[in-house]
Amino acid sequence: MHQHPAERRRFTRIHFDAQTKISQGPLHWSVKLLDVSLKGLLVEKPLNWHPVTEQTFTANIHLSDETHIIMDVRLAHVDDQYLGFECTHIGLDSISHLRRLVELNMGDEQLLERELRALISTQ
Repeated sequence: MHQHPAERRRFTRIHFDAQTKISQGPLHWSVKLLDVSLKGLLVEKPLNWHPVTEQTFTANIHLSDETHIIMDVRLAHVDDQYLGFECTHIGLDSISHLRRLVELNMGDEQLLERELRALISTQ
């Protein structure tokens, strides 16, 4: 039996609106962030989207003037309207900010801990 992708998803998506940029070398795109999880993010596909898809990207989610979530990501899926990115690397400061954001929006610390353990086991 084939599972629907949402049924296989192990990480809670947090709907969040923040100024977000995707970059790849000298290329930069301002994108609309739709949701973020401990494993990646979903954004609206920008009109001028012409990347080198085999190369990695950097996602920069602007939380405040001094606080950003910065992660290296790979393009996991593309369709006419959306881009899905999977996190391949995230620094300690950024994962701390992301964890806090997820924690505040989930309201369930046990579920958050389960997702963190699942994230560590996939590395």
